[in-house]
Amino acid sequence: MADDSLAIERKDEDFGKCKYGCEHYRRRCRIRAPCCNQVFTCRHCHNEATSSLSNPKDHHELVRHEVKQVICAVCDTEQEVARVCSNCGVNMGEYFCSICKFYDDETAKQQFHCDECGICRVGGRENFFHCPTCGSCYTISLRDNHLCVENSMKGHCPVCYEYLFDSVKGTSILKCGHTIHMDCLREMAMQNQYRCPLCSKAAVNMSDNWRMLDDEIAATPMPEEYRFEVSILCNECNTTGKAPFHIFGLKCSHCRSYNTRRISAVEQPDVATVPSEEEHED
Repeated sequence: MADDSLAIERKDEDFGKCKYGCEHYRRRCRIRAPCCNQVFTCRHCHNEATSSLSNPKDHHELVRHEVKQVICAVCDTEQEVARVCSNCGVNMGEYFCSICKFYDDETAKQQFHCDECGICRVGGRENFFHCPTCGSCYTISLRDNHLCVENSMKGHCPVCYEYLFDSVKGTSILKCGHTIHMDCLREMAMQNQYRCPLCSKAAVNMSDNWRMLDDEIAATPMPEEYRFEVSILCNECNTTGKAPFHIFGLKCSHCRSYNTRRISAVEQPDVATVPSEEEHED
């Protein structure tokens, strides 16, 4: 009878699947944060709560690998990190990583653990490769097709300044190799900002825009008094040179880009000086 009673108390592993969790993850457990001994559904919930504390000294982030205890959301039993609840037998996460102490019932995300990154990623292992120079996983289409920047993903988004390496937001790799949130890049485009915030190189292919500027400049000659040259620095090829002044843009003669900046004032022609009256000889 005791064995039958125990069997009745235990749940099917799929019991409650996707019915528990938070806005970040569907999971059937909560975690006890080792840093503050508080209970949260996930590390993001913890980080959001601690970052809103009134005392800045209390702000801190949870280190996922240090989690030791979890609480089953079905039976409320606290226990050591494991896939299946030791008390009621439910699967606390359809996807479970014992390294990251990570649980998620929504396996359509195609979660996988990257040993080189040291954390779990989404999107399917077969669709990504780890770039050791950039220090992160990139989509297969970027293999041998991107400019490597040392540890480019182990920095902050240059727009919102969120740490990129473990951000849950989508990230884009620019032509220059720098990284930025996709949402932030779209916001830049809406503001007609096309340069990388870090190096000022074009974030997208601007060839069509340069051709349009060529046509507009050819159709709008400057007045005679404004037909002079200025010194420029090209953000694309990093060369300096001279370009005809025009209010629409200053074109690099080396790479034909208009992504330039003016680095000198107008060069005035030499003017012969006339001695002052005190300097005239008697």
